[in-house]
Amino acid sequence: MTLCTPARTPNRPRVQRPHSPPGGGRRFRPAGADVSASIAVFLIALPLSLGIALATGAPLQAGLVAAAVGGLVAGRLGGSPLQVSGPAAGLTVVTAELIQRYGWRTTCAITVLAGLAQIGLATLKVARSALMVSPAIVHGMVAGIGVTIALAQLHIVLGGTPQSSAVANALGLPAQLADVGPASLAISALTVAVLLGWPRLPGRAGAWARKVPAALVAVAGATLLAVAAGFRVPRVDLPSWSSHALPGLPDGPVLGIAAGVLTITLVTSVQSLLSAVAVDKLAAARPDRGRGVPRSDLDRELAGQGAANMVSGALGGLPVAGVAVRSVANVTAGAVSRASTMLHGLWIVLAALFLVPAIDLIPLAALAALVMVVGVQMVSITHIRTVTRHREVVVYAVTLTGVVLVGLLEGVALGIAVAVAVALHRLTRTRITREDRDGRHLLRVRGQLTFLAVPRLSRALHQIPAGSDVTVELDGSFMDHAAYETLNDWTAGHLAHGGTVELTGPTGGRITGSPAAHTAEPDAGPGTAPGTGSAPHPGPEDVCCRPWTPWHNHQCAEQPAPPPAPATEEPARPTAHQLAHGIGKFQRNTAPLVRDELARLAREGQTPSQLFLTCADSRLVTSMITSSGPGDLFTVRNVGNLVPLPGEESGDDSVAAAIEYAVDVLRVQSITVCGHSGCGAMQALLGAGPDEPATPLRRWLRHGRPSLERMASRRHAWARIAGRLPADAVEQLCLTNVVQQLEHLRAYESVARRLADGSLTLHGMYFHVGEAQAYLLSGDEVRGYDDVFDSVPPTALTARAS
Repeated sequence: MTLCTPARTPNRPRVQRPHSPPGGGRRFRPAGADVSASIAVFLIALPLSLGIALATGAPLQAGLVAAAVGGLVAGRLGGSPLQVSGPAAGLTVVTAELIQRYGWRTTCAITVLAGLAQIGLATLKVARSALMVSPAIVHGMVAGIGVTIALAQLHIVLGGTPQSSAVANALGLPAQLADVGPASLAISALTVAVLLGWPRLPGRAGAWARKVPAALVAVAGATLLAVAAGFRVPRVDLPSWSSHALPGLPDGPVLGIAAGVLTITLVTSVQSLLSAVAVDKLAAARPDRGRGVPRSDLDRELAGQGAANMVSGALGGLPVAGVAVRSVANVTAGAVSRASTMLHGLWIVLAALFLVPAIDLIPLAALAALVMVVGVQMVSITHIRTVTRHREVVVYAVTLTGVVLVGLLEGVALGIAVAVAVALHRLTRTRITREDRDGRHLLRVRGQLTFLAVPRLSRALHQIPAGSDVTVELDGSFMDHAAYETLNDWTAGHLAHGGTVELTGPTGGRITGSPAAHTAEPDAGPGTAPGTGSAPHPGPEDVCCRPWTPWHNHQCAEQPAPPPAPATEEPARPTAHQLAHGIGKFQRNTAPLVRDELARLAREGQTPSQLFLTCADSRLVTSMITSSGPGDLFTVRNVGNLVPLPGEESGDDSVAAAIEYAVDVLRVQSITVCGHSGCGAMQALLGAGPDEPATPLRRWLRHGRPSLERMASRRHAWARIAGRLPADAVEQLCLTNVVQQLEHLRAYESVARRLADGSLTLHGMYFHVGEAQAYLLSGDEVRGYDDVFDSVPPTALTARAS
């Protein structure tokens, strides 16, 4: 048996998938799930595309062109396989303003130039930079656009004509309400009622009915009402494609054209990239956990959107962006590749060519009502709650108000300015207080210590009498160089005049380093000031609170230092107070970040992808070495990562129960057995004598004896790690034990059944603690081992470093 070479992917024939990059020679063979998903998306996209074109004042055909191009071009070239692109409601305000100012042909030219700019940005690999925009600004921008859309379309719903701005539309509502068109209002009311009521149909019949998109039912129902009642209302009028307007040379001031290009570029890029990230999360949340669907390549997605905008603009279409509504429908309908997006574009083309007589029957009031509801839904209560919880509601409100009252770019600029101001306010909100306590001066610093707080800090420090006893309590997570130097210089001067200085954390625990212990000053050298327990320059042991530091060091900055233990005593162990303090830090720092995800898992239940069986050793942190999070792994830990053979647990069926639950109930897709170096259980196995008492530990370790026998067998070669032999017999047994426990797993009926139908795989893993190196068992040097390691025998098993 050979085990272990550094983890690289085995050389296997590359399989080109439907979502792979262009090229490769694969024939286009969409799966059945993609075909059905594409039809569902098409039925939503058709009325929405017409409605968005109506809202912008563009030719109605422009919406169909953008939808088709978004599906075919962005769907083929983009980096998010399941994202659906097309004309977006979020671009309505921008496009309408450009059309009003420069005309339709120039707007098409601006769209082409924006697409070219997106391709340039993708070439520079800056796609992820768009994600640094505060979510409060993005949500506020979307909500502002939604309000603007709703106000404009409300006039059409009431039988009138929208004004040029949101303010004018709001001021004109009283007059419009006094002159309502009954036919338009009836059609719009029916459309809104169906849109809101269709998803809430009860019962089994309702479940079947809900498979038809609400938008399609609403528009179809309104059209039937208008035709049956003989209403004389404005309807869709698609002109002949022979007269379709194509772009012309930009005609207008250069700065205005450039501003339009910049606006289209930024809005389409940010919306598409944020939507792609959301699609990844939606796919991962499906019952199949998005199996076989790669995560979005954001730079490629940006390039695909740029290509789509260039083609759409050149063909006289609206700007294209990733669209959340259609993307959600695509993921929910079970799409598995980019074929669904491309097929939806194909259906749009066929509809535009052959369904024109049916499309011309649609009342404009129905499309206006559809877009108005979409605009209202863009003001999300969930987003408002989120920004409120994160204390960014001011940023959200300012952005929303600015977009509605002033304009899109101006509103976003205002939101960015307010977000920066809020961040600076939080950074500079430092409280410094001084009091006397039992003859000792106490200086409390609450908040972050930056150069902006240095004048107040210096003033407070120099008000302390020379030669006095001082405690400085620091309650913050950041200290910049200016504040560090100020506190450090004052400390040195105070000590020189015979005083004492003690630095403490927020709970009163003594800091065993200088002020820089909070900032990890890189250039400071070791050394302790005479007469104090504080070091003005921290050594490496003083810099703590980094990820994965040992427990006692992780607590060093905020816990009282225990008195030195005599040489004959054992080192001090973490106390219950330290555990409670760690829980408190979780509640303050980590819980707010994971609360939403844990709440989702609490609602939906756990759907882990694999059972992870490993040792109870305290040095193995499974989430760290597997980069996993809540809900990813179903973890079982025991002494020696042992898997007792079925029926041999002698009344303790905990491991067997976990295996049965994970395989049959949770339907995990893989099981991993992870051993590690320096395993105490393996050392105990090697050192066990025949006459030792049968303690609970000895009785448990009998399940590891087959591993001992396997290692001693002459039928199995010794394992290798990255080309070398194991360092000693303990390491060899640790490696052998992983392979043996995988064989024990195969003896379980539920595991064998899932292995036989190909829905479950087994993996072996070995973690070298001292090297912080993980190895995955592999077998590319051998042939024929019972399915466990790609059909290779144990005689030449290799493990690859991960």
